[in-house]
Parts: sequence; C-alpha cells; structure tokens
Amino acid sequence: MLTGHDNATPLPIDVTTFEQDPHALYDMLRIEAPVRRVIAPGGLTVWLITRYDDAKSALIDPRLSKNVEIGQKVIERNTTDEATAMVFATELSTHMLNTDPPDHTRLRRLVNKVFTMRAVEKLRPRIEEITTELLDAMEGQEQVDLMRAFAYPLPISVICELLGVPTVDRDRFHGWVSAQLSGDPEKIAQAAPSLLGYLHELVAGKRTAPADDLLTGLVHASDDGDKLSPQELVSMAFLLLVAGHETTVNLIGNGMFALLRHREQFAALRADPSLLPGAIEEFLRYEGPVNTASLRYTTEPVELSGVVIPEGELVVVSLASANRDNAQYPDGGSLDVHRQAGANLAFGHGIHYCVGAPLARLEAQIAFGRLFERFPEMTLAADPADFRWRPGTVLRGLETLPIRLSAGRD
Repeated sequence: MLTGHDNATPLPIDVTTFEQDPHALYDMLRIEAPVRRVIAPGGLTVWLITRYDDAKSALIDPRLSKNVEIGQKVIERNTTDEATAMVFATELSTHMLNTDPPDHTRLRRLVNKVFTMRAVEKLRPRIEEITTELLDAMEGQEQVDLMRAFAYPLPISVICELLGVPTVDRDRFHGWVSAQLSGDPEKIAQAAPSLLGYLHELVAGKRTAPADDLLTGLVHASDDGDKLSPQELVSMAFLLLVAGHETTVNLIGNGMFALLRHREQFAALRADPSLLPGAIEEFLRYEGPVNTASLRYTTEPVELSGVVIPEGELVVVSLASANRDNAQYPDGGSLDVHRQAGANLAFGHGIHYCVGAPLARLEAQIAFGRLFERFPEMTLAADPADFRWRPGTVLRGLETLPIRLSAGRD
C-alpha cells in the first residue's frame, strides 16, 4: 500500500477558476492523482476523489461517515475559520443525507412511505400545465433568459406545491435556499435563521391544518408508531426542497446549454424524440446539476487507488469528474445523446441516492420535450465563453442562459 506523500500534500485550488471550469482540474487529477488532498473553499483541507470506480466505492463505503455530529468535529479540526467551522451547526443539517444507519434507515423509510413513484407520477398533469404556462409567456419574445423564464420557475413551482408552500412565499424561499447552497459561510449564517423559522411555521401549520401535500404526509407518517420529530421534519423539508428544486433547475439549464453548443446533438434529438430519456441521462453525466457530493468523514483508514486516507479526514467525491472518466465512458468529455449513460453518478449511489431523482427526471422529460416542440430553432444569444457559472463548488449551474427563440446565428 502507498501512503501517497505527494497526494497528501494539500493542493490549493484557485476557487474562481475552479468554479468556472472544474473539468480542467479533474481531467488532470484523474490521470496524475485520483485521490488527492486539496485545500477547498473556506480553507478546509479535504481528500478529493475523481475516478469513477473510486467514487462509486466511496459512496457506499460505511467507513466514510455522513453523521453530522462526527462531521462537525472533523471540520472544526480542519479549519481555523469560525464561519466555515459552523457550516453544519444548524437544525437544517440534521436530515437523512447527514446520517448513517440505523438512523438513516429509519428516516429514509418514513420518507419513502410518502415520496413514492406513484406520488411523483400524480404530479405529471400539473407539471405539464405549469410548463405550458411558462412557454406561453415566452411566446412572441425574440430573446429570453431561459434560467429566469423557465428553468427556475418550473421546479420551484412544482416542489412548493408538493410541499404546500404558498405561492406568495416562493421567491424569498428561493433566496434563502440559494444562500444555504452558495458555499459562502457568511451567507449561510445570515439566511439560516429566516429559513429555519419559516420551515418551523410551515410544519406547525401542516399539523394543525392538514392539506393534500407531501409535507402534511410527512408530518403524519409513521412506522410502527415511529414519527419524525419537529426538528427532523424541518430538516427533511429543507432536504426535499433542495433535492426537488435546485437539481432540476441545473439539469434543465446545463442540458440546454450543452445542446445549444452542440448543434448536431440538438438536431439528432429533435429528429428523434425517442432519444430524450437517454439524452437526459447524458445531460446528467456530461454536466450534471451536482458537482461534488456532500462531505464524508473517514472513521478508519480507507484505501482508494493505492492511496491510504487516514482516519479522521474529510472526503469529497466529485460526481462531475467521475461521470467524465474515460475508463467508464469512452470520450467522456464529449456530449453524445446516443450514449448509454444510465449508470452515471449524478444523483449519487447507494443508500444516499437522491430521493428527488425521479421527480427531476420527470420534470426534465416534460421540460425538454415541450421546449423542443415549441421552439425548435432555439440558439444561444451570446458567445459560450461569456456564460458564467454560479459561485459554489457543490452545485453546478449557470447564472443566466440567454437564448434566441427563433432561428439565428450562434
């Protein structure tokens, strides 16, 4: 076994460069140092996993804990930045994504009783209706920002209806959630109290005035008398909001950006709509909505690609890098809507596989299909080099996506 002296020397990451193009670093690391210590934003020193096989193994390895209490202690040991050290010290973090079995098993079982494939499929007519309304509003315009006009309002409308969040609250809800996912400790600290207070009120309201929505179902769900506590309900509502909203926003935006930069792929998809389900898997693989999986922590030494990660270390699995690994996907840096990309890790792997994945896929199929039908001559309205990616290293999404709705030059 190798101790990997070079790999263990922390590599500083240029945050600005990395946020705009993480693939340049990933392409290098997969070849030269697939298991590598890096200095992440906020000053955290973490082990970064970049190859597909290593990533898939790490995502199911029980020695890599997701327990938020363990994680908080490890983070505190790995940074002198107080704001970064407190990033998980919030009620919003105590959900099933940050727990290990048996706690995770209990929480997931209760959520699965409510968040079923049948419940997701029941949303199809409403998703189609919202999609049509948004496309109608775009009709007649020469140019739109597809993020603002379509990619954002569709999933936020769907998940808020699913959770029972009133329409009037959705914009500020989105602002709070964006801050929580920004990776900026100061923004997180400022937004958390407001979001936490709102979710507590929302949960209390579902208890006293039940409605036909997912959150009401979670409030009243039980398994042999076991129920979610008020704190668990608040954290779970936050997790479902993120899993069912932000991922879909970025899936739509990233997928359209990729297609409009690869006109031959766009033409192939328009010519054969039956390719759409597979194409969505390719969008997820090529430029998925999640860059890196949430933090894990070694409870004992773990060896990957001949490198031993010691006990008590932070580990980050790069889903984006794994999904472009040429060993798993030949010519992984190219977009190919004919590719069989169903084994991608965009939504994770194992017991922490994203609970919102079926909803994201359903929304994406409806969204892309209706967009192609309504605006088959879409083109980018700016040079691809001028597009900017949102700050943060966990999610991967565009700030804006200006497009022309009728034929024109890219």
